[in-house]
Amino acid sequence: MDSESFSLALRSPLSTAAGSIRRRDGFLVRVDRDGVIGLGESTPLPGWTESHEECEATLAATQDPESMLAETDETGRSRRPAARHGVELAVADAEARVAGKSLAAFLSDGAIAETVPVNATVGDGSVDATVEATCEAVDGGFSALKVKVGARDPDVDAARLRAVREAAGDGVELRADANGAWDVETATRMLDVAAELDFSYVEQPLDADDVEGHAELRGRGVGVALDESLATVGPARILASDAADVLVCKPMALGGPIRTLDVAYQASERGVDAVVTTTIDAVVARVGAVHVAAALPERLSCGLATGSMLADDLALDPAPVEGGRVRVPAGPGLAGDTFSALRERS
Repeated sequence: MDSESFSLALRSPLSTAAGSIRRRDGFLVRVDRDGVIGLGESTPLPGWTESHEECEATLAATQDPESMLAETDETGRSRRPAARHGVELAVADAEARVAGKSLAAFLSDGAIAETVPVNATVGDGSVDATVEATCEAVDGGFSALKVKVGARDPDVDAARLRAVREAAGDGVELRADANGAWDVETATRMLDVAAELDFSYVEQPLDADDVEGHAELRGRGVGVALDESLATVGPARILASDAADVLVCKPMALGGPIRTLDVAYQASERGVDAVVTTTIDAVVARVGAVHVAAALPERLSCGLATGSMLADDLALDPAPVEGGRVRVPAGPGLAGDTFSALRERS
């Protein structure tokens, strides 16, 4: 096994309630399975995963991929999810290539999707900028939009949500993402606004550790989705507490494609939906996430339309967004021979 570092700038900073994201620094991971090279990606994002330094040290110290994949903390979560993601994705890619199957077909026992619906992300901005981004996304064929909120005064965010609904029209699914910015009083008020505007869910309205608070927010006419909470308290506690209507499953934060599918299946058994999203990853991890979404039994619009946020990438994207959907690569592993040059680097 070996790894290689990379650094990719965003076209423009993505402002969220948790701060501004300006670049993505990570590692390509390669695993050899009897001469077949599997490719993975570890792109940490503190708040969701370990730090870049911790990820680098974990990959450098890993001699045996299987032993590293077996390591979990007392709650069953990975101690270094980004590092684990890169290794698990690389192993799965190699094994799928040996089997002559696409990664989605390798991961799933059932039918897989040929295309996956995706949502557009509308970043924090003024009302006018938010409307402009909404119109651009709808004109581009997106039927689902996620609006970043929580960084501004609640009155301003409420005005932004109303403007988005008016600009998007009734036929577009709308979601809001607060990144844990609100207290209970503000969250209650904003969920009522979202329900009035027929938003499908509000993501992470409270602090990630406040499982009980999220459980109490449910049932107000709009779904409660949890994202950061999966990284801090874990899916098992969230599901046991009936704290979410939707789990936002980031393979990079959960520790790999197989682990993400396991979480999604556990959620489905309890009547909780799962949405697969990226952490604004490079192309290898994005394609891996597309395969995970294609392997789910139920497919909501997923947060996979993030490649355009990067100013550059590791390779051409074999799963570009077209008309609000992504076509799942059909070749063996991640995408057939698309990433051959990345596999051969030393």
